[in-house]
Amino acid sequence: MSDLNRKWLYLIVLSIIWGTSYILIKKGLEGFTPIQLGVLRIIIAALLLFIIGIKSLRGITRQQWKWIAISGIVGSFIPVFLFAFAQTQIDSSIASILNSLVPLFTIAVGYLAFRITFNSNQLLGVIIGLAGAILLITLGAEINPEQNYWYAGLVVFATICYAFNANIIKSKLYDVTPLGIAVGNFAIMLVPALIILPFSGIFEAKVTGGENFLSSLGYIVVLCVLGTCIAKVMFNKLIHISSPVFSVSVTYLIPVVGIFWGVLDGEKFTLGQFFTGGIILVGVYLVNKKKKAPQI
Repeated sequence: MSDLNRKWLYLIVLSIIWGTSYILIKKGLEGFTPIQLGVLRIIIAALLLFIIGIKSLRGITRQQWKWIAISGIVGSFIPVFLFAFAQTQIDSSIASILNSLVPLFTIAVGYLAFRITFNSNQLLGVIIGLAGAILLITLGAEINPEQNYWYAGLVVFATICYAFNANIIKSKLYDVTPLGIAVGNFAIMLVPALIILPFSGIFEAKVTGGENFLSSLGYIVVLCVLGTCIAKVMFNKLIHISSPVFSVSVTYLIPVVGIFWGVLDGEKFTLGQFFTGGIILVGVYLVNKKKKAPQI
């Protein structure tokens, strides 16, 4: 299979996996606190990745380990907890839409931190996308007054983290295998996760989680296998065979899957939210649109 076909296949599969992740987080939170969920995700995913890819760490240099550590903390560790806390207050469907901001911030971060240039279409896309996000958050707060939409800011911060990670992998870790990056990320993340573990109340979770304990644990395991292990390796591979901006374009399709699961689970989703989500996607489209070469 050519790289062109492979990158589109990865894009579609990732959108389905990650679009489903938001409802899995929501269900996991029924039996666990955000910190417990985050710690479990990291530890379970790390163990699984060690089993399948520990040999991929061979040959990684000290300089590369520095960037793998930064990539792991910024691209996985921090977002895991940010999304868990955010979804205690906002719907999973809204979180999936706000995640569409990733390509917009990828452009901004690429320019500011990595000196990657952008064109006027991309700048316009960033402005439109951010405006759509502000409208979506405002509208959501009106529709769901019982929810604290300040927590939507945690999702926005997570998308900035993802943007940094995409640029780091492309510019600093291009010669490390996708599996090596993923295993290395979680090898680094496992240390703080194990430190947090005994203070998270995880050993009392069966009592506090009640009847939801086992079902929530099951959702978290599925989330780890699909949304963390498999998707992490696929995303790293996608960045290697494409570009950071194309890779994060997976956020085009994630909201479709996220909204589907959210509505199926009884979440409110109005026509106004649909249109404001569309505004964000218009911004994402402009960011990814290639500028036509001038006619001669």
